[in-house]
Amino acid sequence: MMRGLAVAFAFLTRLPVPVQRVDPAAQAASLKWYPLVGGIVGLLLAGLVAVMHAWPMLPLAAVVVIAWVALTGALHLDGLADSADAWIGGMGDRERTLAIMKDPCSGPAGVVALVSVLLLKFSALATLGDTWLLVLPPLLARGAVVAWFLTTPYVRSGGLGEPLRGAPANGCWIALALSAAVSLAFGTAGVWALIAAVTTGALWRRAVVHRLGGFTGDTAGALVEMIEGVTVVVLVVAR
Repeated sequence: MMRGLAVAFAFLTRLPVPVQRVDPAAQAASLKWYPLVGGIVGLLLAGLVAVMHAWPMLPLAAVVVIAWVALTGALHLDGLADSADAWIGGMGDRERTLAIMKDPCSGPAGVVALVSVLLLKFSALATLGDTWLLVLPPLLARGAVVAWFLTTPYVRSGGLGEPLRGAPANGCWIALALSAAVSLAFGTAGVWALIAAVTTGALWRRAVVHRLGGFTGDTAGALVEMIEGVTVVVLVVAR
């Protein structure tokens, strides 16, 4: 159990978590821990805001965004950029879209996508009232990845997400239920954040299934960034 949690932290964050051995079984066991890792990332960001509360709001928001990127190693931002480039450059063709996603270079669409989502996060953080609401965007975003693995085909043979297809379903469903419960515990804002996350995840899932027949690691990374960006804005509007 703890090995799966350690693998989840090692993969999703840049926190110094010792992992002695990573095998397919440990990777599969890590999936159910994704929402917890996201929630802890959110707690760390909220704690950073609490420590730096005396700072002017705009510099504080910039520091939190930088910390957000540093904590995750820009893992999901990379997926967002690759997906944006592939979605436009693929021109509706499945094989061309998948091929472009494997290209390590970022084109204009990828750069615009990165700037857009970081700008959304920055502007929302600069106006977010309740600091502890920052727990929700990372938690719900990684919960959405769990939901995708439970409901959607993974189409990249040999990709990073391949071992996660063997994740125990019961543990994953429990993780999703707990994620929803945490969100609802935040009251009205949490309800709106949950609705926003489910809606964003469903719309992006529909797009990737239509284009690719399923999802890849890059589109899952894009999912995380989309949900984080949308939910943090919704939390500002819904307060």
